[in-house]
Formats: sequence, C-alpha cells, structure tokens
Amino acid sequence: MHASGSAAINLKDFTDARIALGFSGHGTPTAHHLRFQADHALARDAVYAGLDIDQLVTELQTLGLDSLLVHSQAQNRAEYLRRPDLGRQLDEQSRGRLTQAAATAPANFDLVFILADGLSATALEINAIPFLKTLLPRLTGYQLAPLIMAQQARVALGDSIAALLKAKIAIMLIGERPGLSAADSMGLYLTFAPQPGLTDERRNCISNVRPRGLDYETTARQLLSLIEHSIRKQISGVALGGLGMLE
Repeated sequence: MHASGSAAINLKDFTDARIALGFSGHGTPTAHHLRFQADHALARDAVYAGLDIDQLVTELQTLGLDSLLVHSQAQNRAEYLRRPDLGRQLDEQSRGRLTQAAATAPANFDLVFILADGLSATALEINAIPFLKTLLPRLTGYQLAPLIMAQQARVALGDSIAALLKAKIAIMLIGERPGLSAADSMGLYLTFAPQPGLTDERRNCISNVRPRGLDYETTARQLLSLIEHSIRKQISGVALGGLGMLE
C-alpha cells in the first residue's frame, strides 16, 4: 500500500494476482494456501475439460448463426497437450467439410469466426456467447462465413480454416492457458489473408477477455477497430501496430 496525502492506493484492489498475502510463520496464511490449491485445481480442470458442443450449437442457433464442427489432427486431449503441432493442423474430414462449404458459398467471405477450445474450454463456454451477443449487432456490411467450432485446436489452426473458406480475415476466439488467478480467460486472434505456415507476428491479439478482466463492450470496440484498419491497410499483426497506433 502506498499513501499519497490522505489517499491510499491498495494494489490488491486492481488485480487478482497473488500479492501482499502476508505471512504465517515462514509460510503463507492458511486461507491463502487453501485458495492457491483450489485455483490450481480449477486451472487443471480447465485444461482437461472438453467443449460442450451441443450446448454451444443451441446457443449459436438462438443468435441465428450456422456453425460447422472441425477437429485438429490431435485425436484426444492427451495427444493435444503432448503434440502442439497436431493441434495446428486440420484432420482430413474437417478439410473436406470446409472445402464443400466454400464451394457452395454465394461469395467469398470477409470474416470467419472460429470458436476453439484451446487450453481452456471453460473459458470459451463462459465468454464466447456473451461476447458474440455484444459484437454481432455492430458487424454490419461484412460477409460472414459459417461460424466454426474447433476441437483440440491451437491458434494457427484458424489459418487453415480461413484459407479453405477463402475468408479475408480469421478471428479465433480461444481459451487461453489458465493462470492461478484466472482459469476463464478467453483470447481473440485476428489474422489478415490467413494461410497455413504464418507466424505469430502476423496476428493481432486481444487477451484476458472475461468477467473480471477485459469486458465484452471494450473488447468489441477494440476488435471492430482492428477489423476496420486491417481491411483498409490489407495487413495484420506487427505491421498493423497496436490499438493505440491505429489511425
């Protein structure tokens, strides 16, 4: 705590991080130790949780959204965690499904949204639908691809998905790696002209989207700004710059 005049600033009011816990002998107080163990369990549960596809499909239908289910080459959660490379590649059945969807589409798509489990399906299930409810009414004038739900997915899987659908921009909503103060954090990754093999410097990221993090309204405004500038400048990632640099 730092005092300036009569005002005092308590850093714990601004973060869920474990700071200023105090001491109990040579260790932390019992309450904080038990909270650590509980949060560690929540983080492990989030990593191993499976995506509730049926519930997501139902919720997306209430928003009037069509969806397609795809899967990476990682066959299960254990393989997904051991082999990140497989999580970046589509299996053959998914490639065929996306190719067929592109062939029957009336025109090329501007945007494709991908809902991916990532390292926390819990985060996606908590945040994706409320965020889309905030964002979608503002997406006027864009041709949207069918929404994609991706299982055992890493961020780069979105490049292959968007390339097969011939979409200008891939926007992946993905569960972020759980921390010991946040097992429910969702990240957004935007890539212009996505193609397999792109590196992370070609992406823009908005992170920590969750009820106790970056709120849906602010996230929607930031994402809309990124979409607008990405299309206008025909770039994304480091070349596009941070949100504060967009003009």
